[in-house]
Amino acid sequence: MAWDYSNKTMQLFRDAIANKAGTHFGRVQNPDGEGRHGSLSCGDAMDFTFRVRKDPVDPLKDRIVEARYETFGCTSAIASSEALCRLIEEKSVTPVEALKIKNADIVNYLDGLPPQKLHCSVMGAEALQAAVVDWAKRRGVPISELGIDVEQLEEDEGRVVCKCFNLTEPYIRRKVKELNLRTIEEISTAIKAGGSCTSCHHGPGGLQDILNDIWGEQTPVKEPPAQVVPAFRERSPYQLAKEIERVIDTSVRPRLIGEGGDIEIIEIRDKKVFCRLLGTCSACQGAGQTMRFVVEDTLKRQVDPEIEVIQL
Repeated sequence: MAWDYSNKTMQLFRDAIANKAGTHFGRVQNPDGEGRHGSLSCGDAMDFTFRVRKDPVDPLKDRIVEARYETFGCTSAIASSEALCRLIEEKSVTPVEALKIKNADIVNYLDGLPPQKLHCSVMGAEALQAAVVDWAKRRGVPISELGIDVEQLEEDEGRVVCKCFNLTEPYIRRKVKELNLRTIEEISTAIKAGGSCTSCHHGPGGLQDILNDIWGEQTPVKEPPAQVVPAFRERSPYQLAKEIERVIDTSVRPRLIGEGGDIEIIEIRDKKVFCRLLGTCSACQGAGQTMRFVVEDTLKRQVDPEIEVIQL
């Protein structure tokens, strides 16, 4: 079923994919600041760039005059990115002032987001912070002037816990405390950690261990054993085709339908899957990325690593 998005969220999304005047999808040429948050390998990432009107004397008085984004995510990712850019441009803020915009401000601007999509607003706020840090380095502004904990930035580069989304233990710990996350499900909803392969849920040093360390020992939730997928060589062409169709129906199509789109398989030829996107997904500027990072990567992980998806 489709997500329950607000009218404002849907309008921002539709305007963005239609490339209407005043929208912000794209990249600022020769940006004064750029940052990224998320994972391209899982198809959920945001690149944020901005340009400033430079103050001739004091760089802290620079004003952001243009902000743009590129995201390979869903309706909420695009709408959240649009909201962030509008909040920045409407207020004509300095880069330091822009840091006061938090994920809650983005959610409020959108008149709310489904709980399962809150990570998109977090992604925008984190990409903004990375871009402001980049601007500060270019302009010779000490990071300490930004009101950001320098040690926190350095610590966020620690041990990777969630390899699917390249999220480190210090970052996860920080967000668990900031957002008062109490369960693995809440972590996955807010920041995507553990939202793909789930191998980081209960392993040593995984999400449950982090939660136990922060909030105290909790009763672990026993997860069902992962389904064993037979090797490609054990399948006949017919079996392979049926497995591809099954994964499309169970893991890919529901995600696309939730964003107002769909997918049609045209032909399966050996390891090549010819298909096309339908609905809003077909008109989205990130359609190619959706095909690669959502469709192809899912089939590679769940069916066979040599599968190639070809968009028609």
